[in-house]
Amino acid sequence: MTATLVKGSQYNRLPLTGSIEVPGDKSLSHRVVLFTALASGCSHVRGLLDSLDVRSTIAAVETLGAQVELKAQRGRLSGTISGPMIAGAGVQIDCGNSGTTTRLLLGLLSGRQLEATLTGDESLSRRPMRRVTEPLSSMGAVFSPMDHLPITVQGRATLRAIDYHSPIASAQVKSAILLAGLSAEGTTSVSEPHKSRDHTESLLPAFGIDVHVDGLKVSIEGGKELSPCDCDVPGDPSSAAFLLVAAALLPQSKVTVTNMALNPTRIGFLTVMRRMGANVEIRINERNTLGQETVGDVTLSWREGLIATTVTADEIPALIDEVPILALLATAASGSTRFECVGELRVKESDRLSAIVEGLTALGCSVAVDGDDLIVNYGPPLYSEHETLVLDSRGDHRLAMTWIVAARAFAIDIDIPGILCCDISYPGFIADLMSLSQQ
Repeated sequence: MTATLVKGSQYNRLPLTGSIEVPGDKSLSHRVVLFTALASGCSHVRGLLDSLDVRSTIAAVETLGAQVELKAQRGRLSGTISGPMIAGAGVQIDCGNSGTTTRLLLGLLSGRQLEATLTGDESLSRRPMRRVTEPLSSMGAVFSPMDHLPITVQGRATLRAIDYHSPIASAQVKSAILLAGLSAEGTTSVSEPHKSRDHTESLLPAFGIDVHVDGLKVSIEGGKELSPCDCDVPGDPSSAAFLLVAAALLPQSKVTVTNMALNPTRIGFLTVMRRMGANVEIRINERNTLGQETVGDVTLSWREGLIATTVTADEIPALIDEVPILALLATAASGSTRFECVGELRVKESDRLSAIVEGLTALGCSVAVDGDDLIVNYGPPLYSEHETLVLDSRGDHRLAMTWIVAARAFAIDIDIPGILCCDISYPGFIADLMSLSQQ
């Protein structure tokens, strides 16, 4: 294997077998870093994802004055984080490629009496920020410009509470407003059209902050301070999805992912896989929790005869990051699988919607876009055994991992420029995938 070439042909579609623990959950890791840095005192943390995105958040809280002492081991970070953050005016924070770092910081900094400028890489600088800055502006923060990085934030010690009805279901938007609400006078509320990831509202109670959830509406009282909390971050279900789908595609495979986060807003992909006929078993570990998060083990045993399904618009927020790998799985499901209302994919780390179509088409699969819907028809990849395909990652970790799985699952040699972007969310992904080929 070269720096970019994945030689799937050498495995000849051998099954994947064994147990594995994937690196810590990325969404939880971001929030654990931010919340422990906000708290007054020292928190012990274990299992933080050691990825480029999470390191952007760690660097941000250090720039803002938090004391961070972490050691790396096998893709995880453990140690202590001490707050509260104390920073003077005029700080500059590089958010790298991380949209979560950026949008949550915009909310957090809105309620701080300081000026800070957020920057990012070329990809992040193209991503839309008005969906966050607009509601935060109505609370009293000032942003220049409003739309894209770099953005300078003029925070306020006290903000106005708002009752915000978000036009999109977005955990980042919701979390930014709730974090700003910690510094607001009164009750700040956010309502969504569909339920998005709820890690912020699940974790804040562990830090002494009451959060009220009423259906699709989440509320928080201002004027509260976070208390230190020791945290053990479970494995990332979005990372696990790539291993589980690979097992579902390879005959006779059986893979167990241990100590995995089982938050219902994060495992929608398992519901879809089950509906397609995949054999998925979940065992909850009642003793291993983080705040109100559920943790457990997930086993995927290969089963013949997958069938197509429709992934509805209200399911998408719980599996938006897994659409690329589920689209690959859909090529092995008889019929036509439709992913409804996935236009949000156009403004991820790359235009994932066009990239999925481009990549699957290059593999010889039948795929189309109908407005904001993605349609994938049955038909595994068609390829020449003597040909090496080139599928560009576009610098997008979810795409790179999808094409790596395609190479392994269908015994194809695929050259993937930018393959190292996997480190954004899953350092060591290729090694973990191939280790399951040898057990």
